[in-house]
Amino acid sequence: MRIKIIVWMVAASMLLVQCTKNFEETNTDPNQQIPNNFNAEYFLSGSQNEYRGAITGYEGSWLFQAGWVQIAAAASTGYLSNMDKYVESANTSDYSGRAWNDCYRAAGYANAIIQKHAADADKVNLVGAATVMKVLSLHYITDIYGDIPYSKALQGFDGKSLGILSPAYDKQQDVYAGLLAELESALAKFDASKSGPQADLIYNGNVSKWKKLGYSLMLRMAMRLTKVDAAMAKTWAEKAFAGGVFTSTDDDAYIKSENSTGHGSENPRVITLTNDIEYIRWGKPFIDYLRTTNDPRLPVISEIVDTLAAVNIAVTPKTSNTNPSDQVGLPNGYVTTESSAFFIGKHPDYPGAVGPGKSVASILAKYSRPRSALYYDLNGPVFILTYGEVALMLAEAKFRGWNVGTTTAQTYYQRGIEAAMKSLATFNASTGVVANATTYAMAQVLTPGKELELINTQYWLATGSLFNWTESWNNWRRSGFPVLNKVAFTGQFATDIPRRQMYPTTEASANAANYATGLTGVSTGSDSWTGRVWWDK
Repeated sequence: MRIKIIVWMVAASMLLVQCTKNFEETNTDPNQQIPNNFNAEYFLSGSQNEYRGAITGYEGSWLFQAGWVQIAAAASTGYLSNMDKYVESANTSDYSGRAWNDCYRAAGYANAIIQKHAADADKVNLVGAATVMKVLSLHYITDIYGDIPYSKALQGFDGKSLGILSPAYDKQQDVYAGLLAELESALAKFDASKSGPQADLIYNGNVSKWKKLGYSLMLRMAMRLTKVDAAMAKTWAEKAFAGGVFTSTDDDAYIKSENSTGHGSENPRVITLTNDIEYIRWGKPFIDYLRTTNDPRLPVISEIVDTLAAVNIAVTPKTSNTNPSDQVGLPNGYVTTESSAFFIGKHPDYPGAVGPGKSVASILAKYSRPRSALYYDLNGPVFILTYGEVALMLAEAKFRGWNVGTTTAQTYYQRGIEAAMKSLATFNASTGVVANATTYAMAQVLTPGKELELINTQYWLATGSLFNWTESWNNWRRSGFPVLNKVAFTGQFATDIPRRQMYPTTEASANAANYATGLTGVSTGSDSWTGRVWWDK
């Protein structure tokens, strides 16, 4: 389904949220449209497109989570210092609120569909897909921020009321309970005998796959709760498995971008942008792990290039060295300024410059970057949830003794590794093929006493190599794996690896009383980067 379908429909309707920086982002404007006046089919693609924007590029994941989990690094003093060093840039507060705004818009589009067609038997699958998108979007917001407006959010689209302009914040545990209940109810109503959603950018209306995505999302939400409510986690994980989760990479949920219509992927846009391309590299812990475990993904996802290509996106690399033994990850927390105490050349493992060592490209020339042949396509996919992730979550669930089938934790683990490798081919059907993926995966063993570390480190590798940075960070916060060391630098806004993003600054002024209540759900009692949300104990 072509993304351009949504453009004129969404622009013409302007129904869900006002494009302001105010708290109205969480509500709708009934004075613009009422449900009878729009074709709800097109609002599904609108929701999907907003969600795609929220989880990619400069809306948050590249500027924060990519470096927080040390999968990526950038020896820059500009805005990339947010993720690499926890150092504030001119627009850090603005960046921090973008996921909130984008995902409330995504949830708003989805909720409009639900309100219009909740009682329409012929639209049950459209409503089901919309519910999955609503849950996916609000789940993303609450994981990043903590307590959020939920029960009183997205009001005012029934054409009868003005909605709630200052929505109360719900406790995260109540948000989770509510979202899981909404999801369970909607999934039970999917009907393969009826038509699927028409303007669908993910599955092109395939009802069976939507149902699998819903139950796989339920599994992911269940696993989030392992530290805070193991019984609830077990219950929902078992429900998800019984309902039917992903079973192969053919089920992977992703949105194919379309740059020609203005909907290109924001991930390659970041790494091909002048003044960013020369700084961005794979992180040292990420490359070190792949290299020391002889992981066959390394030559597929990583390269070292000539200095000219490192600063000019119009230049095809004269050399693209993908030799695994030559790949070097960039440590987080360094800069290319020679006079700085944090000059990368002072790092004990610095591999040396190429040429005179005066330019950024020269100084960082021997560090590995995301491979251009795989990741630089602006029409590339944006991954939402994959079978590799599902299999690894099932490996952990089985290890915990939960009823998720007769398959062993070991087998789920191997399937997860293999699937994560095979999903890379979605970026490029030739470049993304990992040689010996099956052989390598089948040789991996869950060492007794290290099961959770191994499973969750593979989850970090899987989501990291697919540029699903926020999910890498979410699962790291939940599991504690891999073990990462905080970055030291001057002028940091966080004294440790950040564990949440700060609420949009407008919430403190426009929704002050409810914002203050929301802060009680943060472990520090304040809007801090290092405070923990409810499930992050």
